Amino acid sequence: MSGYFLGIDIGSLSCDAVIIDKSGRILSASVVPTGARNREAIERATGEALRDAGLARDRLAAMISTGYGRDRVEDRTAAVTEITCHARGIFELLPDVRLLIDIGGQDSKAVALGPNGKVVDFAMNDKCAAGTGRFLEAMARALGVDITELAEMDHGATRELTLSSMCTVFAESEVVSLIAQGMPENEIVRGLNRSIASRTVSLAKRVCTDPTRSVVAMSGGVAHNKGVVRALSDFLTTPVNVPPMPDTVGAYGAALIARDRAV
Repeated sequence: MSGYFLGIDIGSLSCDAVIIDKSGRILSASVVPTGARNREAIERATGEALRDAGLARDRLAAMISTGYGRDRVEDRTAAVTEITCHARGIFELLPDVRLLIDIGGQDSKAVALGPNGKVVDFAMNDKCAAGTGRFLEAMARALGVDITELAEMDHGATRELTLSSMCTVFAESEVVSLIAQGMPENEIVRGLNRSIASRTVSLAKRVCTDPTRSVVAMSGGVAHNKGVVRALSDFLTTPVNVPPMPDTVGAYGAALIARDRAV
């Protein structure tokens, strides 16, 4: 086996590419906005990953695509579901994990894993984007802050506030109403985090009845939000592990599958 392996994860908000060598070592990773033209995002993410790895495209031995836009990658070796790719990626990074929570741009998943990292069971949210990256984008807009600022805005908050609705439209209106009532921003953000955690825990318990007996991890772009991770840990009453670059776990898993299939 020679050459290098590319995994590419085309989500609704970001397009992620990871290149590994035959040992599984990550040579480069790229995350770019998907936008309306996902083929341009695929080319950009791939080009950046190749550039950062110092490789020409013809050095790639295999490529696996995943994510909702996986069939848009024309020169892929194969397409694999994101559940399988996230499971493969987290098993390589944190092999003791038995419950993986992945919250991306427009969907949430809870995945139960066996000791060998294989998917035992999984559950997904419905078509609504409540509690996902797009939901957080809308809430950040309502608060007049950048989405990255939400991660630390709950510090010092103590109230047990939760939003009455997780519908993005109604929740945005509720946030605006809370601002008008003079509710401190940190309490509103804590309420947002608690609402997302409550919804996610319901999803997780469909595949794992007692998460306190499992090692839990989180992947996807929302895992960058430490406030959501803290709230999720509180609701699950167990630590939630977050690997470095949680948004590229799916692309990393895809690259590993490309390598595994080439052996």
